[in-house]
Parts: sequence; C-alpha cells; structure tokens
Amino acid sequence: MKIIELILDEAQDIMGIDAISIVENPAIEENFLALKADEIKLAEVNKEKKVLMGALLVPNKPIYRNGPEGDYYIYFSKDTVEKASQLYLKNGNQNNSTLEHQHELNGLTLVESWIVEDSKYDKSRKYGLNVPVGTWMGSVKVNNEDVWNEYVKSGKVKGFSIEGYFVDKMQNKNKEEQKAQAILSKIKNILG
Repeated sequence: MKIIELILDEAQDIMGIDAISIVENPAIEENFLALKADEIKLAEVNKEKKVLMGALLVPNKPIYRNGPEGDYYIYFSKDTVEKASQLYLKNGNQNNSTLEHQHELNGLTLVESWIVEDSKYDKSRKYGLNVPVGTWMGSVKVNNEDVWNEYVKSGKVKGFSIEGYFVDKMQNKNKEEQKAQAILSKIKNILG
C-alpha cells in the first residue's frame, strides 16, 4: 500500500492548519484528557477547569486514508509537525475549532502548545500520555457549556484532529523537477 509524506509548501500562503477539531475517532489514535481543578479550596470548591489536553499531530504515524486512487497512508515528519504547530499560532488560528470537521464551534481556544522534546520528562508524561518525541501537544480551554456537557462529559468526543492544507511530497518534488527541467531547457536554448 502506498505511503505518502505530507509537507508544508511554504511558497503557498494557504498551507498549514486552519482549525483543531474535536472528534470521536481521532485519526492519530490518541485520546485527550479532560483536566479538572486541583483540590485547592478557594471561594469555589472543585470547579472544573474545562481544559482538554492531547496530541494534535504525531510525527511519522501512518494515518489510513481511502480516496479515488484507493487505499493509502499519509504521515507527517517531525520537521513538518513543528512547522505546522508554529504556523498555526503565527496565523492566529488558536480560536478556530470544529466538531467532527463539520460544525464550527465557538468558545474553544488553544491555550497551550508544545512539541514533546524528551521521552521521560515531558509534561504529557505527568498526565499518562505516552507519545513520541516530536509530537505536537496542546491544551484547549472549553468556554462553551453546551460543548462541554454534550460532547466532552458524555464521552462523545475523545481526541483532536487537525484541519489544514498540505502537499504530497512527491507532487511537490514533481513540481520542482518540472521547474528545473524548464530552466534547463531555457539554458540549452540559449547555449544553442
């Protein structure tokens, strides 16, 4: 079965991740945790923080796809994962969220974002998440009672999935080869 690496073509402005979707079955097969407040008693006791933490994008993880050309897998390199995480924040997309990639959601904000750099001492380990080095992790604050009660507390959603635009590395390579061939042809014509 074909395995395709997806990359960011930085020459195109539309590339990158537009939104984070909360989904029942995340393609990266990593569920998030719903974090609750510590046992510190202040004016209000044990109010939930309403924060979801989980993997947003896992490097080198084969993700099954089925399209017009048949069954295949896609994956993202560590470098692409890191670039995508930075571009997402640079473009100010931290408030863009959807439900199952179909319905736009309000009141969800990416409040924490990091790349796992250590397999033993990363914050994700504190919460029992065992993801590889290079994984883009995130914490999303849910300030939408309907979403929290109907989807998170009920267990209807279990993880994150990204929405965005990437290019197939082979397609990108073919474009670069075509450009190089065109330049080479022009040089040959000039030299006669």
